[in-house]
Amino acid sequence: MRPAPPMLLACTLAFAAPAGATSLFVDHVNGYTLDRDGALHRFDAMLVDGGKVVATGRHDDLAARAEGAEVLDGKGRTLLPGLIDAHGHVFDLGFARNSADVTGTTSLADAQAIVRHYAAAHPDAAWIRGGGWNQVLWKLGRFPTAAELDAAVGDRPALLDRVDGHAAWANGAALKLAGITRDTRDPDGGRIERDADGNPSGVLVDGAIALVARKVPPPTEAEADAMLDSALADMARVGLTGVGDAGIDADVYRLYRRHADAHTLTARIYAMIRGTGDAFDAIAKDGPLSGYGGDFLDVRAVKLYADGALGSRGAALLAPYSDDARNTGLLFHAPDALLAMVEKAFGKGYQVCVHAIGDRANREALDAFEHAYRDHAGARALRNRIEHAQVVAPTDIPRFKALDLVASMQPTHATSDMNMAEARLGAKRLEGAYAWRTFLKQGTRIAGGSDFPVESPNPFFGLHAAVTRQDHEGRPPGGWRASQALTRTEALRAFTLDAAWAEHREGTLGTLEPGKWADFILVDRDYFTVPAREIWKTRVLETWVGGVRVYAADGAREDRRASTPAAAGGAAHAADARRR
Repeated sequence: MRPAPPMLLACTLAFAAPAGATSLFVDHVNGYTLDRDGALHRFDAMLVDGGKVVATGRHDDLAARAEGAEVLDGKGRTLLPGLIDAHGHVFDLGFARNSADVTGTTSLADAQAIVRHYAAAHPDAAWIRGGGWNQVLWKLGRFPTAAELDAAVGDRPALLDRVDGHAAWANGAALKLAGITRDTRDPDGGRIERDADGNPSGVLVDGAIALVARKVPPPTEAEADAMLDSALADMARVGLTGVGDAGIDADVYRLYRRHADAHTLTARIYAMIRGTGDAFDAIAKDGPLSGYGGDFLDVRAVKLYADGALGSRGAALLAPYSDDARNTGLLFHAPDALLAMVEKAFGKGYQVCVHAIGDRANREALDAFEHAYRDHAGARALRNRIEHAQVVAPTDIPRFKALDLVASMQPTHATSDMNMAEARLGAKRLEGAYAWRTFLKQGTRIAGGSDFPVESPNPFFGLHAAVTRQDHEGRPPGGWRASQALTRTEALRAFTLDAAWAEHREGTLGTLEPGKWADFILVDRDYFTVPAREIWKTRVLETWVGGVRVYAADGAREDRRASTPAAAGGAAHAADARRR
């Protein structure tokens, strides 16, 4: 049985439109939007001018005001606000689309075949790069080895990132080039996997990845452009109009600036600088960047790492792993060092976003924020975040509210991890794991994301996981730890209004209220009435950013930002871009 439609407010939302004809009249749609208080509104028409919403409401009320406007006939299709992924990795997504991508492979042999084929197709590549492997799906019961990667490509170095980005698989040539031997010590915050004789076996975890990665040549400008274009195209195709890019370096910062200047970004980027080292010093010398390039680029946050990932047993736990009694995971920094990074970022006025997956890492992050606020009381207003907040001791969950922290969480992590989480953690620790309902009930905002390309960038996969707590085959019946599921409205809010709030952009993004950017999508089914099990099947038909179409499923020409007057009114707004 289909659920009853939600109770909605049927009214016209409007603000005083600029003089002159409205530039776009969106008509005959099954429209939904939240308002700033989270109430859900329905509408069948929308007026847009200068890339911003003038009004939403009934056709009969708005048609007379649309004289001279371009008309978009929605033909009764469902219209939603553009979706925002609060935590993704844009450049990594582009990299995955331009490398040996073994995501989703279910056996070592399948992964080897893809790498072998990619290497044969790129005979001039000095390195073979790729990623997406997951030994859990391969049912190996162990990590892969360098010899097994040598069997696919042995004539040059190769390095493939694990699906979570917290481990990497190197072949013999890569290990040799990096000088990694049995005598090489594990670096701080990292681990070299070894065989029974102590020799490096081919997998590097967290901080050890850099031992090989620093030998890989950086991409050329043309390669970087191709990666960004691929990522932006993927994002538009699945209805993402904004993303929090969780960890950029100085090269990616310059890439974004260049594309923002050329008005070729087709999604709004909220970039977090990785760490507080040299890249931070270079990027932050003039302070946080807001509203750049016609409101397409913000760089006002820092991404710090407290630990690794659960799948590679690098997440830092208060007690040993249930399936590895000698291992409690990896803390990336001593408490004093993490605190110093938080305080450095606060001192420059930057929001701090700390990656924390294990309960020990979450506690360390909470302690760092608590201590840093003593000398930086105003930093509470920065809307600081814990990224993932995946496994939290139940007694620590209330501290998120007390410290005014956002829980930046990824619903598909729960449905991807559910088959191994209890093995890693045991039943008792699961009480504070993937606990979305618990966070919401205490008043903590959840910013919804995917962590792509760790997971698919498709936000409807995340909405489905949030509502059902099931995989795409409907497993397990009734949902995994279903008491933590969200309602459809709560899930949509996490990927719209609250994702925008976590980026200080709720005044311009996240809903289709008058005066906000006209970022919206048309989809092939009604998110609020389709059976919950089918939410993930939702197909995006068109994606619009600032009143400009950037994707059309029927192959119709997408408008390019460079063809619009400074990105749909961006010239005027670029003048307002400011550093704070």
